[in-house]
Amino acid sequence: MAERSGFTLIELLVALAVFSLAAMALLNLSGENTRSAARVETRTLGGVVAENLAVEAMIDPVLAEGETDGAVPLAGRQWRWTRSVHAVEAGMVRIDIAVSTEEGQAADRVLFRARP
Repeated sequence: MAERSGFTLIELLVALAVFSLAAMALLNLSGENTRSAARVETRTLGGVVAENLAVEAMIDPVLAEGETDGAVPLAGRQWRWTRSVHAVEAGMVRIDIAVSTEEGQAADRVLFRARP
């Protein structure tokens, strides 16, 4: 009987199984990278909204104490925000800003300024 060269059916099945495991791992990694990029984008844009609100709070000549909220559009999304202003010692106020989307909180900022 002549010797045959090549792969047996078992060797091909094992090679196919190893390849499919590697392909699944790469697809999972790709999906996780996409989800991570989306989270980074949300946090970055939420940070921009929070910084804009912080600037507005710092330059507002009549900043009332208490809680206010609203929504602002940015990058094709609606960003909900809340701002809490509370008096603290030494003629200062503490301003807490929280920005969120439908998925949850995206950014927050805490700042202090002189009482208006």
